[in-house]
Amino acid sequence: MPVSDSLLLPLEKLISSTPHDALTINFRDPNYSVEHGGFHPVEIRLEKKAEQWTLCYITEFCFVGHGGYAELVKALDFDFNFGEFQSINGEILLDAAMDFYPIWEQNFVCYWKDLEMFEVSITAD
Repeated sequence: MPVSDSLLLPLEKLISSTPHDALTINFRDPNYSVEHGGFHPVEIRLEKKAEQWTLCYITEFCFVGHGGYAELVKALDFDFNFGEFQSINGEILLDAAMDFYPIWEQNFVCYWKDLEMFEVSITAD
């Protein structure tokens, strides 16, 4: 998958001082809701192997349903460990999502870095 430096460099800067070997980074729009929409939450998992960080997955979530019956579900899941891409519509090989991924990444980086739409939290394992 063509993960670009426009995503990798800010991630590297974000985690550069951590002593941990596994991190989950959550990006949340505090205003995202069923009623008003907003920017979908994103979760990125990184694990350090042989002193090098590895991107395990990138998952974007969205609300499905209405009102009190809405659930937060996976909208998109780029699973680098298993080589699969899953969307709310089904699952395909990661290679088949190669045209889609750069567009998604460019939008995400813009929302995160340029528009500052996300609150970021990091959980270490």
